[in-house]
Amino acid sequence: MTKIICVGSSTQDIFLPTSEGKIIETPEEITSKRKIAFELGAKYKISERFESLGGCSANVAAGLSRQGIAASHYTAVGKDMIGEWIIQKHREEKIGTELLEVCDCKSDLSMILVDKNNGDRTIFHHKVANEKFEFNPDKIINTEWIYVGDIFGDWEKVILGIIDRAVPEKTLIAFNPRQSMIAGGDKKLLDFFGACEVVFLNKDEAIEILLECNSKLDSEDEEYLLTELKKTGAAVIAITDGERGAWAIDGKEIVHVDAIRVDKVADMTGAGDAFASGFLAAYIKGESLEDCVRLGIKNGASVVKFYGGIEGLLRESEIK
Repeated sequence: MTKIICVGSSTQDIFLPTSEGKIIETPEEITSKRKIAFELGAKYKISERFESLGGCSANVAAGLSRQGIAASHYTAVGKDMIGEWIIQKHREEKIGTELLEVCDCKSDLSMILVDKNNGDRTIFHHKVANEKFEFNPDKIINTEWIYVGDIFGDWEKVILGIIDRAVPEKTLIAFNPRQSMIAGGDKKLLDFFGACEVVFLNKDEAIEILLECNSKLDSEDEEYLLTELKKTGAAVIAITDGERGAWAIDGKEIVHVDAIRVDKVADMTGAGDAFASGFLAAYIKGESLEDCVRLGIKNGASVVKFYGGIEGLLRESEIK
């Protein structure tokens, strides 16, 4: 029996590290405080590149699998060489592929520009297979958990289908909304939180979501954000904020764990997904809220030493 089914996209991620970009600070823009710029029309040499399995739900499925949690991935790939490559990477990570669909189209591909000076990244993605993804809730069977990640296309329909399937079966839901869901300003997103056991957000996402409901929001305090989001009815809310660490609330306590200092950050891609898989693995195993956050922090700190969201994921034996 699969312990958890992860629902979302899967891609081939190609990483292009560079130190040529100019960082522009825009602190007055609350949801976009830093930008990177290049000369228009210029040509820049990339000395190396890296490929990795990508997609939020793929990263989380891999992280859970490495922590000894049986995970399957409900996703779509195209009928091409990239699709074959994605399927092979799933098998290497021992992620169940029985729900994976092959569509007569191109597979999803992301080009990720990484600033070598700080490891932060800008992502250009081309979604085809997962835009065509037709979710069938009847396939969600024999599982205790559902993780909902980067859904594209008609994501509201998918979410409603998951709720309709999960609630009667008492299947627990973990949710990490994508920016495309949040940017739409749809308050139905908060209604979905109420059906979730665990919701993962970064701080910018938490602020943006609450701003949609309260245009007078004047606090960036993490405990305030957690308390307001907890009112949605989710059992647990977890918020990450990069170098400042992560916070979580479960209705009984609020905990904070500092980030782990990493001397050399290669790439920040997948750090949030690594946190989610580490946190969720500990939560499924019945660990305390603080230990869940701590495992998430350790997993994220390990991943950023490598390019991509998979290679640095910790195994169960490494955590112990």
